Amino acid sequence: MNIAHVLQRHARERPSQPAIIDGPAHAQRILTFAQLDEQVGRFAALLKALGARAGDHALIFQPMSAELYVILLALFRLGAVAVFIDPSQGRAHIERCCARIPPKIFIAAGKAHLLRLISRPLRRIPIKVSVGPWLPATVNYGRLFRQQACTEILDCNPDAPALVTFTSGSTGVPKAAVRSHGFLLAQHRVLAANLHHVAGEVDLATLPIFVLANLASAVTSVIADVDLRRPGAIDAAKLLRHIRQQPALRSAASPAFYQRLAEYCRQQGMTLNNFTRIDTGGAPVFPDVLAQLHAIAPNAEIVAVYGSTEAEPIAHIYWRDISRADRDRMLQGKGLLAGPPVAEINCKVIRDRFGTAIGPFSADTFAQQYCATDEVGEIVVAGEHVLPGYLDGVGDAETKFEVDGRRWHRTGDLGCFDAHGRLWLLGRCTARIEDANGVCFPFAVETVARSDARIRHAAMVAWRGRRVLVVEYRPGAQGDDDELRQHIAWAKLAAVVSVRTMPLDKRHNAKIDYPALMALLDRTQTMRTSQGDS
Repeated sequence: MNIAHVLQRHARERPSQPAIIDGPAHAQRILTFAQLDEQVGRFAALLKALGARAGDHALIFQPMSAELYVILLALFRLGAVAVFIDPSQGRAHIERCCARIPPKIFIAAGKAHLLRLISRPLRRIPIKVSVGPWLPATVNYGRLFRQQACTEILDCNPDAPALVTFTSGSTGVPKAAVRSHGFLLAQHRVLAANLHHVAGEVDLATLPIFVLANLASAVTSVIADVDLRRPGAIDAAKLLRHIRQQPALRSAASPAFYQRLAEYCRQQGMTLNNFTRIDTGGAPVFPDVLAQLHAIAPNAEIVAVYGSTEAEPIAHIYWRDISRADRDRMLQGKGLLAGPPVAEINCKVIRDRFGTAIGPFSADTFAQQYCATDEVGEIVVAGEHVLPGYLDGVGDAETKFEVDGRRWHRTGDLGCFDAHGRLWLLGRCTARIEDANGVCFPFAVETVARSDARIRHAAMVAWRGRRVLVVEYRPGAQGDDDELRQHIAWAKLAAVVSVRTMPLDKRHNAKIDYPALMALLDRTQTMRTSQGDS
């Protein structure tokens, strides 16, 4: 079993179909499935000649591009393991991760090799490949074209590691999420079924894992010609020029990416009539984002996807299936509707004890943990596409448990099931506020605040013992903090504070960076509060 076998089959069955299209609009590169397979074979031969072997770890710093997937699939073909570390976390984080999994191979774009100047662990990696200009002490990626393609694909055990990513490690030692070949194939099957992949379709690709899923489904990936490291700040005009030149039928991206695109289309009076499907996830997807997408892509199915690093996807909902009654319930503080769980996952809501180890359970004792309909609890999942654990078990005690020997994952999210079996989200377990005013779920408050068209971002926190809602208004919008506070009177807010720019996560630009927000509130000291603040 090796996910590289899937690509090889497509190369035989549809050799001339474009697999990946990338590059700027005026100089696009088209790589067919046959060409991709050949380059993968050549790069695998180059790595083998350099001493790469099955089980070796390869640290990769390469942006989304055709080269990234040539590299990735060549490593899979050899049975080597691709390792990804977020360079924005800094040198100390990179070195902690390299200590956990020492790489034998370092493959990076030219600028990323500058990290070797300041990092001894990176300099010690024996095999170094530069993608781009030749650099001292490296082998240039272009040498693959001198190699005879390696057609052999290692037949791996389903549990053999294929790909490793790391958590930020902000709360301690970084956790290493290891995806096996069996896991990647299971995830491909789930994504193909739930995203309704059709061989030969064209997808505007913005997320690395979805390009891999596209390749496995024989879907053409057009890699968006914008800086995908900051999806909330993409050059929308440039992106639309790219889309017009190479029309896509579908796309999957973060909410921040689509908000940026929707705002530009609204300003320019433009629509994306060629799109038939748009999936968005990776961060909370509020109804206003779905409504904006429906407005600019009226012919498309608009789908909000709920998932996590350890389980993607968990649930999804179509915009057309969100009723007025559902929107009213969200405005009343019910939470955010995520929809029914996908058929391939087992999803339960149990009594919240997050932060405390639980289990093991028998099926009967586990059933006693289930929450009733509309009762809020901890969301837990199990399935073939749910990561069973982390490297060396680091983090397993807090996030895993067993039921009759089957491994379950604790998402750390709060939610509940409604009478229709649909999942509603109430935010992180650790964010729940319990004070003299009772229990409050900040995420439910944020969902209500986001329904105000003037508000771009909203975050509720318990700051110095007070319930505070922080909002970022859209450019040119004038907010009424007192009116907003009265609108959410049930939340018993002590204050509403507006900020010029809400701190967001670096990866998706869509999740609130709560530690940074608390630091911002601490720095400002002086708060602009609504009338009646105590």
